[in-house]
Amino acid sequence: MKRMVLVLTTVLALIAGTYFADRVTRVKPKITVKLDSPAFTAKLAPDFILKDLDGKDVSLSQYKDQVVLLNFWATWCDPCFIEIPWLIEMQQKYSGKGFTILGVALDEEGKSVVAPWVAKERFEVGGQKLPMNYPILLGNDAVGDKFGGLLGYPTSILISRDGKIIKRVTGILTYDEISKAIESQL
Repeated sequence: MKRMVLVLTTVLALIAGTYFADRVTRVKPKITVKLDSPAFTAKLAPDFILKDLDGKDVSLSQYKDQVVLLNFWATWCDPCFIEIPWLIEMQQKYSGKGFTILGVALDEEGKSVVAPWVAKERFEVGGQKLPMNYPILLGNDAVGDKFGGLLGYPTSILISRDGKIIKRVTGILTYDEISKAIESQL
């Protein structure tokens, strides 16, 4: 009986000690603010230099004074394939108003896979089969890390004319949501 009381007392002491140690050492959660919230203060988008499909250097700073939709994607990404026709349409619709899309391809094989895919693929836009009509850049993990890391593809980041991040969407974007966000910046 004494042994049972000793074991029970020890177990209760361990549980209580663990509980109090957990409370004292628990990391307080950081407050997160959605990019769309009024409390969000836009921060400057980091500059980068990537190669395009022709091997030329392209930097984000080259698009200063334009609204830019940075779209991280891959050739094997099914949701990316779904939204590309919308991106083609947005590029057609808004490019004359100081807007561009920069498609950052993140295929591990790089240009050897991306360039033939882009050259071959056509997308249904307004009853026509069209190619991607915006610059395609060859990306890497480092550029994704500059933007806080990528949790999935596609990831789209809208950047204002003054270079600030306005909106970030991880996963497939909706046409209406991103159109409204773009129009608000033009």
